Amino acid sequence: MDVQRSATSVVRKLSKAGYIAYFAGGWVRDHLLKRSSSDIDIATNAPPEVILDLFPHTILVGLSFGVVVVIFEGYQFEVATFRKDIGYLNGRKPEQIELSTPQEDALRRDFTINGMFYDPLAEEIYDFVGGASDLKKGVIRTIGSPYERFVEDRLRMIRAIRFACRFEFFIEADTQDAIAENANTLFPAVAMERIWQELTKMSMMPNFNHALIEMHRLRLLPVIFPELEHVHLHEMKRRVSVFTFYPNNSPTVLYLLALFPEASVEKLIGICQNLRVSNRDMALVKLAMHCKTLVESHQEVDDVSWVHFYAKSDAQCVLLVDAALRPAEKQGILLENHYLRQKSFHEHILRVIHRNPLVTSARLKEQGIPEGKLLGVLLKEAERIAIGKDLSTANSALEELQKSTFWPKND
Repeated sequence: MDVQRSATSVVRKLSKAGYIAYFAGGWVRDHLLKRSSSDIDIATNAPPEVILDLFPHTILVGLSFGVVVVIFEGYQFEVATFRKDIGYLNGRKPEQIELSTPQEDALRRDFTINGMFYDPLAEEIYDFVGGASDLKKGVIRTIGSPYERFVEDRLRMIRAIRFACRFEFFIEADTQDAIAENANTLFPAVAMERIWQELTKMSMMPNFNHALIEMHRLRLLPVIFPELEHVHLHEMKRRVSVFTFYPNNSPTVLYLLALFPEASVEKLIGICQNLRVSNRDMALVKLAMHCKTLVESHQEVDDVSWVHFYAKSDAQCVLLVDAALRPAEKQGILLENHYLRQKSFHEHILRVIHRNPLVTSARLKEQGIPEGKLLGVLLKEAERIAIGKDLSTANSALEELQKSTFWPKND
């Protein structure tokens, strides 16, 4: 792998300068699990100023913590000096650091499976925390006291569940107890944006439903979403069971629909705003709620509304999610109805997608319609007529429009 060869060259350059350097953390874990990984961090006893001297292309993103991003052969590697963290005050970052040994550096890390080093030159593993053993057992365990690790960094409570979800490991009992006892300290130490990033990563894994169940059982989910405070664990299991029917790679924000089945669109928007989701995610939620309204309105929805909904780029994903949230016996019928309706209105949907109406403003102006409110009304009515009567030419749509009550009458 090219990235591994380049990272090894970085280690070799540090070694030739008289320093030790190892691959660290997640790459070592994945290497032992025989999983490919291109995300390689490097730990060394070289101080930051030496790293800067040895490598001309760098990014200074964490120099105060002894971290330099080295750009080498087109790749970026986070090169960190072995350190000991001192004085966590805000539940996220140390107040100061002290240069240290590999053993001490390992002891400051979060979980045993992430605390190992690998020497790519000697091809040797250095495990000071029992990480290899826990990998074999399938255990997520903090390095040292879980209470101390979570006081240092509250986000580690969620990361523990994410790693358990990712690797299908179980969380060791003391670590579980510490999460449950410290869950209510998650805020304000952790920014909501970081919570959302963790949830997004979890949602990309096949057992996201199990991760949310664990977060609920260990009291984290009600801290993030106070609306779930009194939701029983059995009810939460029922809600997330629908994830099985979600389309692959569903956007994370759409999973919220299952967590809050009775929430109004206003309530869901408030939850999304609190999570600091993107504008695109917010639009997805609004589209999903619009889909729900259309489906539940039955015959009251006109064809134009359906055509414009189907023309949305995210419509198909939203339709599948909407079906997943409904009783199993209704899902097939619902999706079949959508298929038939889309097939029937296929040409009209394409016109909306490509913004190619049969009757244009230019055509109406040729007919003597001036710029103004009436022009807009007639364009909208022309679209309704074209879809409702399944017309395919501008002339036929214009003829029908001129027969409507909206067309101005000559006195």
